[in-house]
Amino acid sequence: MTRRGPVLAALLVCAGAALPAPAEGPSGLTNARAETRDASSGLERAFRAAAASASPVWIGYAVPSPEGQGLCCGDSWDGNGCSGTCALEPGRSSQTSQRTSRAELASGVRMLVFHRAEKGRTTRLRLFSDACSIDGGGMAVVWLTGVRPSESVALLSGMVAGGRDREDEESSEGRPSREALTAIALHEDPSADAALEKFALPPTSESIRKKAMFWLGNSRGRRGYEILKRLSTEEPSDSVRKNLTFALSQSPVPEAVSTLIEMAKRDESPGVRGQALFWLAHKAGRRAADAITAAIRDDPETEVKKKAVFALTQLPAEESTTQLIHVAKTNRNPAVRKQALFWLGQSKDPRALGYIEEVLTR
Repeated sequence: MTRRGPVLAALLVCAGAALPAPAEGPSGLTNARAETRDASSGLERAFRAAAASASPVWIGYAVPSPEGQGLCCGDSWDGNGCSGTCALEPGRSSQTSQRTSRAELASGVRMLVFHRAEKGRTTRLRLFSDACSIDGGGMAVVWLTGVRPSESVALLSGMVAGGRDREDEESSEGRPSREALTAIALHEDPSADAALEKFALPPTSESIRKKAMFWLGNSRGRRGYEILKRLSTEEPSDSVRKNLTFALSQSPVPEAVSTLIEMAKRDESPGVRGQALFWLAHKAGRRAADAITAAIRDDPETEVKKKAVFALTQLPAEESTTQLIHVAKTNRNPAVRKQALFWLGQSKDPRALGYIEEVLTR
């Protein structure tokens, strides 16, 4: 479960060279009024006790995260690794520290989960890796030890199911139930698979189901893929199946390409077939060419054919131009030929420009 797509720009690998923090708390936490409490008798009880504070408090704990994963605040990313101090409180600047590379991220990294609690409930959730330096902003921080990963998944699942986010909270960090779903996905514990599968099914809202599907593809490996494969034929909503094609494109499991091809060929919705073709081109490159050209030739819907033409533009440049010229020359549907000519016109390939010149001078 090490592959990450470009959609994870806000969840960047934090590859600090620091050793994993000791069990009593994160070694990188500074500028905080911290205390440690034992949660080995139950996370829910310990969390509720800490959240009952009369003033806002951050409640944190650590759980194992899959090898190769890490989290770092976006403003401390320098393009190679985590290079600054991440802030618990919003509006605090990050200060540059040492630079390291992604390759230095070691196995056994823990994810640090911080809840900002006010009036007994979580109003903000922040996720970091052990290697991150964290500025506590002078806040009270209760660090819980002895946390079982499955209990963390259960606590976070309750937040997702509760969904009490305020409509005026626009950022993902300001919507704790959304961030809770991310946190669940980044638990190494197998209970995370079951939780995400539950949230990917009705009666959960479509918004949450789509996010759960994304994480099943992106972060849950073989088990996540198997769930998505089943849902590719069982999910009744066209809108959700469209999103499922994207989730499959994020999966590192090789068979995900075959499942996308099946959706591109056989899904009952033209919109889903077109979306499957688009993500197939992104994911598989030349391996997708046969499925895309078959859709241009055989799909009964002109709109799907046009989307397949666009999918050709996502192939490697040489292959893309060759296929687009072939479609422009041979396809019997004028709307499809026009679409191919349009995308050839956007190309910088001399062959594309030469073909357009040939068409115009006939």
